[in-house]
Amino acid sequence: MQTVLIVIHLMVVLALIGVVLIQRSEGGGLGIGGGGGGGAGGFFTARGTANVLTRATAILAVIFFITSLSLTIVAGLGRAPRSILPANQGQGGPVVPQSGGSILDQIRPQAPQGGDAPQGAPSTPAAPAVPGGPQVPQSQ
Repeated sequence: MQTVLIVIHLMVVLALIGVVLIQRSEGGGLGIGGGGGGGAGGFFTARGTANVLTRATAILAVIFFITSLSLTIVAGLGRAPRSILPANQGQGGPVVPQSGGSILDQIRPQAPQGGDAPQGAPSTPAAPAVPGGPQVPQSQ
């Protein structure tokens, strides 16, 4: 179905290009119009050609828009909607990146799983030593 629409669309595009190039512009362009020679006011007079080409351009433009919209609809039929949120966003927990994480997640220290400090570790963190500043003794 999509291939048929693409072929029709391309044929309409080529016809539209041809019709637009044939039309007479103010500067002469590639128009076939001319002086109109016979005096009877036939098909190839400037006014008659302009009306036919204007109508043909309008019809081809409408067909172009219809085939463009049809191609868009046909291309979107098989797609399932995708969420822009991560997969675990809806579970109420924090958002955790699925693959690898960021550099900040890699360098951040991980909290212990049990919630308690490990055996033998001080319960409060020691103050960092500042060069030239007062030294705080650490209790064990």
